[in-house]
Amino acid sequence: MVMGDLVIEVDVAVIGGGPGGYSAAFRCAELGLETVVVDAGKRLGGACLWEGCIPSKALLHVAALIEDATRAREIGVEFGEPHVSLDPLRKWKAERVVGRLARGLASVAKTKGVEVIGGRAVFESSRELRVEGDEPQKIRFKHAIVATGSLPSRVPGLPLESDRIMDSTAALELPEIPERLLVIGGGYIGLELGQVYASLGSVVTVAEMTDGLLPGPDRDLVQPLARRCEKLFAKIRLGTTVTSLTERGSAVEARFGGDAVEAFDRVLVAVGRAPVSAGLGLETTRASVDARGVVAVDERCRTADPAIYAVGDVTGEPMLAHRAMRQGKVAGEVIAGRPAAFDNVVVPAVVFTDPEVAWCGLTESQAQRDGRRVQVARFAWAASGRAATLGRSDGVTKLIADPDTGRLLGAGIVGPGAGELIAEAALAVETALTVEDLAATIHTHPTLSETLMEAAEALLQRS
Repeated sequence: MVMGDLVIEVDVAVIGGGPGGYSAAFRCAELGLETVVVDAGKRLGGACLWEGCIPSKALLHVAALIEDATRAREIGVEFGEPHVSLDPLRKWKAERVVGRLARGLASVAKTKGVEVIGGRAVFESSRELRVEGDEPQKIRFKHAIVATGSLPSRVPGLPLESDRIMDSTAALELPEIPERLLVIGGGYIGLELGQVYASLGSVVTVAEMTDGLLPGPDRDLVQPLARRCEKLFAKIRLGTTVTSLTERGSAVEARFGGDAVEAFDRVLVAVGRAPVSAGLGLETTRASVDARGVVAVDERCRTADPAIYAVGDVTGEPMLAHRAMRQGKVAGEVIAGRPAAFDNVVVPAVVFTDPEVAWCGLTESQAQRDGRRVQVARFAWAASGRAATLGRSDGVTKLIADPDTGRLLGAGIVGPGAGELIAEAALAVETALTVEDLAATIHTHPTLSETLMEAAEALLQRS
């Protein structure tokens, strides 16, 4: 690394320190490439670690503890009413969860020789970056990897600026436990955080503009979650648009569709995320950015500019940390001259609600839209011994297979631990295993993983 007049020359400059960025940087360094990461906060982890995946899962764990204590009454175990102290909870989340992981990433970067530079990176050409911040400098690079991630989307037509209106980042800071909370958006962010606040004591209303919660997975997988949400939330308004928000004293009035008006102490806006590509100076390069801000890449994570790569949320859907991490490793290997490509068959998705919902590969609804003939099997957890011992018979495991070859094409699971169980299904789809392969694999008993084997056996009985 050569410095002179605040100019750094490196093999690879990574813009953004999130999962995609640090995975790319670490892989580049492992392959002998001199690498720096430019991050506005001069830290690794990105939104996932600091204001997304990790803190939300930490709070969902707390919500699960509260719910487990409530369910324990059904089997004769009484803990009493839970009391939540926000200060210790915030400290635990910030120091023992987020802080510990952040220190781990910093240690890995140091071990691998990856320098993290604080500041805002702006391209001046296909070979040079300007870093704006406390220590302005320039970086000349042979290759750059854009990994700037995404930010919470705003709702058009709802311009009210108020501390009482939160995005997911603000909600994860736990400013208070509002008595009445409105969640705008019935997707995974809204449902996860809605369940957190409901478990902590808020009376939660969810407003979703479509006619169903959680777009993406098949409706039969969403049904157990919807039933749980109906019990946990005070009200679920489907097919409903919030047309205005008005602050009145210590409350926010929300107008729904026509004339219905309700008052809330806080409002959480959770309507998705948008890629962060504006202001990066990409117009000085040959990289292509569409109207939504998505940077176009090929299967090797290359943009239209030979020197510039992009990974993660900035490259569009699905905006998932594990997709970004895989893309980051691919980009690093391609830059190092290795024969790598982002050619994965499946990118599994998980919603960490109660119950969890996870799916991968082809869905039944996709097959119907495409006119594709498939075999479908569902195994209800009411017949699972392990689910019975957990008191959780509300789950379902679903497999989708090719009727001619028996190859597994997709899977969906709803129930506690679905996010862990989906890994086996993803591996089966990724490696082109057949239903018979899955059915013939001995699964330990009694476990929830047996439900995959049982569903596979149900498919074999039909052939």
